[in-house]
Amino acid sequence: MATVQGTTNEKFRGVADVLAQQLENGEDLGASVCVIERGNVVVDIWGGWRDEAKTTPWTSDTLVNVWSTTKTMTFVVGLMLVDQGLLDFDERVAHYWPEFAANGKEDILVRHFFSHSSGLSGWDQPITGEDLGDWDDACARLARQAPWWDDRRQSGYHALTQGFLIGELVRRITGESFGTFFRKNVAEVLGADFYIGLPDSEESRVSLVVPPAPIDPASLANFPMAIKTFTSPLLDATMPHERWWRAAEVPAANGHGNAKSVALIQQIIANGGEANGHRFFSKETCDRVFVPQTSGVDLVLAQDTTFGMGYGLSSSTTPLGPRACYWGGYGGSVIIMDQDTGLTVSYMMNRMLAGVVGDSRGSALTMAAVMAALS
Repeated sequence: MATVQGTTNEKFRGVADVLAQQLENGEDLGASVCVIERGNVVVDIWGGWRDEAKTTPWTSDTLVNVWSTTKTMTFVVGLMLVDQGLLDFDERVAHYWPEFAANGKEDILVRHFFSHSSGLSGWDQPITGEDLGDWDDACARLARQAPWWDDRRQSGYHALTQGFLIGELVRRITGESFGTFFRKNVAEVLGADFYIGLPDSEESRVSLVVPPAPIDPASLANFPMAIKTFTSPLLDATMPHERWWRAAEVPAANGHGNAKSVALIQQIIANGGEANGHRFFSKETCDRVFVPQTSGVDLVLAQDTTFGMGYGLSSSTTPLGPRACYWGGYGGSVIIMDQDTGLTVSYMMNRMLAGVVGDSRGSALTMAAVMAALS
């Protein structure tokens, strides 16, 4: 059986067994898992390799691009600003960002950004991956264009745009870039090793993701909005191999961290707004997460999806408890918080599979953690 390093208490030993099995059978190349139960780290483990050639072991401080798990950091910051009275989910976006009112967007509300229902799941004009490195241009393009659909009760996953949309609100309100505000007010406060805009000083610790098989366009034939979204720009799993991507701020997709750093931050949700003695927002503000905003078949994900305020909630596709929420990333990463059990379960890895938001590996690890907590 593959070797798993780190610590786990006896109650949660089964989580380590699942990771060891996934490393042994090749489902995982290198990965980390963290479980926090009511503020206590009960699992902090890792194993495997940082590279496909298996020359460099995955260590406790290895960093990896976690793709859309990064979005959960924008949700935490949004909730903080709402709690401080600086942002209102029910206010028009144009109140904070006047240029955004162009092309029929004057009535789009802040909460439509968080529920993927603003109709801006991609960019109109031809855009390349490297264009995402120009924050001002990416945001200006979104401010100019018209929504791709009009029903604000309908979600269409904002795969890359959501981070710019929420991040620009943060910049307009705080005067700081999203990555800077997040680092100073969240990551550094909790000692979480997570970056949106990776400094050159941390490059030596990065494990480059191993891309999955390309998405088969034929599988999306009945979902034209999915094709339109994933090609504007083309979702390219090799972008994290480029320094420009790691250095840029793409708050929907290019966060770099590991399971422990993600869990240290997202336990804020499981704990009703606080973590490690720091209160980030009130329990009442945290409750906003669990109020459904949209529900049904998402135009882009092409599956039944319920969005609360940012996070995914229980649906037929992803059944969860009534006080649980989640999100995950392209290729497999996932983070789940459950207030009823007090659990935060985090899984970050480098071998990407085909799923857009998590996959069976994270589900198996989460199930092992939940069964242990309930035993």
